[in-house]
Amino acid sequence: AINCGALPESVFETELFGHEEGAFTGAHRQRIGKIEYASGGTLFLDEIESMPLSLQVKLLRVLQERQVERLGSNQLIPVDLRVVAATKDDLLALSEQKKFRADLYYRLNVASLTLPALRERREDIPLLFEYFVLQAAARYGQAVPLIGMGLLHALMAERWSGNVRELRNSADRLVLGLLDETLMPAAIQREGSLAEQVDAFEKSIIEDGLRRLEGNVLAVAESLSLPRKTLYDKLKRFDIVTDKFRT
Repeated sequence: AINCGALPESVFETELFGHEEGAFTGAHRQRIGKIEYASGGTLFLDEIESMPLSLQVKLLRVLQERQVERLGSNQLIPVDLRVVAATKDDLLALSEQKKFRADLYYRLNVASLTLPALRERREDIPLLFEYFVLQAAARYGQAVPLIGMGLLHALMAERWSGNVRELRNSADRLVLGLLDETLMPAAIQREGSLAEQVDAFEKSIIEDGLRRLEGNVLAVAESLSLPRKTLYDKLKRFDIVTDKFRT
C-alpha cells in the first residue's frame, strides 16, 4: 500500500519504482520500489488523484508493459501484480480538466466500486457502530457498553461529515466513557416521550434529505417514498423552512 497524498514529490519516483546504488546523490544502496515489491500480489494506490502528472505516464507504461525499471538502471524487471486505486475525487472530471491523465484513468477503470458517504447509507450505521464498539472494548480492555435505541436514533440522525472515521471515534468515546454532553451529538441528550423522540428523528431525516437535495421537496418526497402531500404536511408540522436548504 502506498498513500500518494502523503509522499513528497521529491521521493515519489524512488518509492514507486526503486533505484540503483549511486543513481542520485544520497542513493547509497539499492532500493526495491513498491511496484516491484508488490509483484505476485496487490499494489494499493490510495489517493491516486494526488500522484504527480509526470509520474502518471511512467505508471501507465508499467501497467501496459508489466515491466518496471529502477532509477539508474537499464534493466527491465517483469512484474505480475494487480493494481487497486482509491480516490476521493471524480477522476474522469479531473482528466477532463487536464489534472489527471485520461489514458491512465481509462487504463485503471476496469472495474470500479463507488462507496457512498455514510450519510447516504444510514442503514449501515447501527451495524458499523456496534462493530466499532466491540473493537474498542477489546482494544481498551473495557466492558461492552449498552447501545440503546435512543443512541442509535441519534447516531442515524447525524451528518457524519468525517464519515466512518468519525463514527469509529464516537464508538471509542462511548467505550471510554467520554461520550458526554460536550462530546456526543446533541441529539443523544434529547429526552421525551416515545412520540416526541420519533418526531425528532423523523424531522432530522427530512432535513437531511432537504440538505442533500438542496431543498428540492419533490426529490425528497421521491427519495423517502412519501406522497407529496404527506411530506408537505410534515414540513408544516415540524416547522421546517425549505428555503434555507436551497443553494
